[in-house]
Amino acid sequence: MAFLRIPLPFPQFTARIGGVSTKRTSQALDSTSKAIIEQLQRDGRRSYAEIGKAVGLSEAAVRQRVQKLTDAGVMQIVAVTDPMRLGFSRQAMLGIRVSGDTRVVADRLAEMPEASYVVLSAGSFDIIVEIVCEDDEGLIELLNEKIRKIDGVASTESFVYLQLTKQKYDWGTR
Repeated sequence: MAFLRIPLPFPQFTARIGGVSTKRTSQALDSTSKAIIEQLQRDGRRSYAEIGKAVGLSEAAVRQRVQKLTDAGVMQIVAVTDPMRLGFSRQAMLGIRVSGDTRVVADRLAEMPEASYVVLSAGSFDIIVEIVCEDDEGLIELLNEKIRKIDGVASTESFVYLQLTKQKYDWGTR
C-alpha cells in the first residue's frame, strides 16, 4: 500500500501542491537550508523555533527559509496518510506505453484525481502512474473509461499493490 500526500492543516506548514519540477537542474543550497530540510524530513511538524535551535537560526529566519524553499519548489510539506484507513482499498502502479507525445499523455493523466504520481520514464514503459481507487471496480472504470480513452495511450499494464513493506521520504540532502 502506498500513501497519499495531502497538505498539513497547520498554517506554519503550508504545502506547495502542483508545480512539480520538470527540469533536471538543481538549485545550489547552503548547508543551513539543507539542515532545515533534513529536520523537516525527520518531523514535518517540528516548530520553527525547534528547527532554529538545531540549525543556529532564529525562528523568523527559519520561517523565511522554509517559505523560500517551498516557493522555489525545492520541497513541499505534506501529511502522509494510509489510504486504506481513508476508504481507498485499491492501489496500483500502472505502466503505460504511448504512441505520440508522452508529455501530452502525462499531462492528461496528471489531471486525474486518482493519480498521485506521474513520471515519464525510459525502458519498457513511457509513463509510470501511481493510482489510488476506492475498490477494484474503481480501478476497472479508471482504466477503461479514462486512461485507455486518452489519445496516444497504446497499452497499459497494472501492478496491483498487495502490501507496502517500506516507504520513506528521509533521503536527506547532498
